[in-house]
Amino acid sequence: MSTERLQELLIRGLDGDSRAYGEFLSGLSGHLRGFLIRRLSGFPSDVEDLVQETLLAVHTKRHTYDRRYPMVAWVHAIAKYKLVDYLRARGIRDALNDPLDQVDELFSDTAAEAIEARRDIMKLLDQLPAKQRMSIVHTKLEGLSVEEAARLTGMSESALKVGVHRGLKALAAMVAGK
Repeated sequence: MSTERLQELLIRGLDGDSRAYGEFLSGLSGHLRGFLIRRLSGFPSDVEDLVQETLLAVHTKRHTYDRRYPMVAWVHAIAKYKLVDYLRARGIRDALNDPLDQVDELFSDTAAEAIEARRDIMKLLDQLPAKQRMSIVHTKLEGLSVEEAARLTGMSESALKVGVHRGLKALAAMVAGK
């Protein structure tokens, strides 16, 4: 099942469609099973238990899902932490050195990295004042010219340029941890 379809089913489920939510969990279990079988090849009897634990965590944390962002990174984070908890509880230290941040191992979505990056950028942009955020979104992300973005936002071109400059400076400070 595609990630787009899973996300659609999750959203319908969050809106009260229990049949869609059941289909989401069923489809997701296949992705989780494949991901965990590769990671736990030496412990095949534990795979199904971990699939169920992860599905339960997805279910109990479903209220934390932000519909503005793709579901891929959200589910991957839950699956990754459940796997790490499992490995730590069993004292399997050498497996903790394997890279677990590869979303495409859970979902065969080649755009997974771009999805995660966009989510992270949007979270940072949400922290900026509206004028700075919109200036950056329109010119840097959507590729509009300064003139087009100014017309769209109702700002002067110079105000838009200042917004971009100050916004990028603020983003750099956020990323640097200041």
